[in-house]
Amino acid sequence: MMKDKKIIKDIIALERLVHEPSRLAILTILSGVKEADFNFLLNYSKLTRGNLSVHLSKLEEAGYVNINKRFINKMPNTVYNLTKEGHKAFTEYLTNMEKIIKRKKKEK
Repeated sequence: MMKDKKIIKDIIALERLVHEPSRLAILTILSGVKEADFNFLLNYSKLTRGNLSVHLSKLEEAGYVNINKRFINKMPNTVYNLTKEGHKAFTEYLTNMEKIIKRKKKEK
């Protein structure tokens, strides 16, 4: 049980902004592409338009995502990409989760 205290402490210390499932999904998608427009993220994340928009705004406010509004054939098109800070936060989150999982597996 003593080992569980360390794991629980590590889980609680995870970056909450990244840990939220919808934002984690968005960061995962963006980590695999140079950039993605709103419809691409909508299709792959399976979030509603409103939820996707809210989560993207939170990620932008944190400095994890850049939002670039442009026009293609006179139609508005919004493109998103990870910032250096966003990539770092996502990578650190994955590294911390891997450590937690490895530590828990060693307990068995």
